[in-house]
Amino acid sequence: MTRISFIRRTVLATALLAACGYASAQAVKLTLGHGNPVGSPRHTAALKFAEVAKAKSAGRIEVTVAPSAQMGDDAAMVTALRTGALDISANSQGALANTVPEYAAFGMPFLFADLTQAWKIMDGPVGKELADKSAEKGMIVLGYWDNGIRHMSNSKRPLLKPEDLKGLKMRTPPDSVTVDIMQALGAEAQQIKFSELYVALQQGVVDGQENPLTNIASAKLNEVQKYISLTGHKSEMTPFVMSKRTWDRLSDADRKAVQEAANEATALQRKLSKESDDSLVSELKGKGVQVDVVNKAAFQQATASVVAKWEASPIGPFVKKVVAASRAQ
Repeated sequence: MTRISFIRRTVLATALLAACGYASAQAVKLTLGHGNPVGSPRHTAALKFAEVAKAKSAGRIEVTVAPSAQMGDDAAMVTALRTGALDISANSQGALANTVPEYAAFGMPFLFADLTQAWKIMDGPVGKELADKSAEKGMIVLGYWDNGIRHMSNSKRPLLKPEDLKGLKMRTPPDSVTVDIMQALGAEAQQIKFSELYVALQQGVVDGQENPLTNIASAKLNEVQKYISLTGHKSEMTPFVMSKRTWDRLSDADRKAVQEAANEATALQRKLSKESDDSLVSELKGKGVQVDVVNKAAFQQATASVVAKWEASPIGPFVKKVVAASRAQ
């Protein structure tokens, strides 16, 4: 080998090693935690986010998805997001409201006529304002996923009118608005982690619960609940959020890839959630569950005090803004 050839090979090898080192330095490993089981629209969309983020970043961004509260319950994941211990979470409206109170405004009873109306408002000016408030608390909103129109189930009797809830022990998520709704209807509200809900219902710790049909089916709550009542008492979002600490250390190119992946995952999650809701009534009936239509006007009247209470609260101006936006649709 000539001296010149040796030098050329040495320079090439050095360049290759440097390139490999650069690529390695640019690798971004992220963890995405959520509380729903495998097979749910939330988990499927989380996997989609990971897939698209990797593709958009030419393989640089690798996202590990941890379902079923592996990273802790929603409240614990919010804390982890704010400290930077967790990168991303498809979380719950109630848990976020404990840090950013304005999230509660989207949980007012009978606020939205359907999911499409809810999504339009979330994607509009009030949704942007909510994202700004989230950023102030250390969380970047990548999208507002859907958590469905919520209905009630229990093991005792059909819930056809508000009076039917009196004396029932009803599980709620860590969401103050939902607690207020249950108390306005005469039920006893008890907060239990979603991951522990099946056993709590099975053992009679609580009589019933409220969730979108998608969550009821994916967690198999219908196995331990005889009655489902289509109350449609509230809609909830699933905030898809990233730790601001993680966001701040990303390059502009990686932020673009993450946001584009989030947009695709958001569209998929909403689509799956709506499709699931539309088909589950007949599916649950086929599994032996009694599914009843309720007197919604009576439920709406019985929970009107909840809206009044929140409009008089410290976040009252934002609540009124969300209510006005829903009525303007």
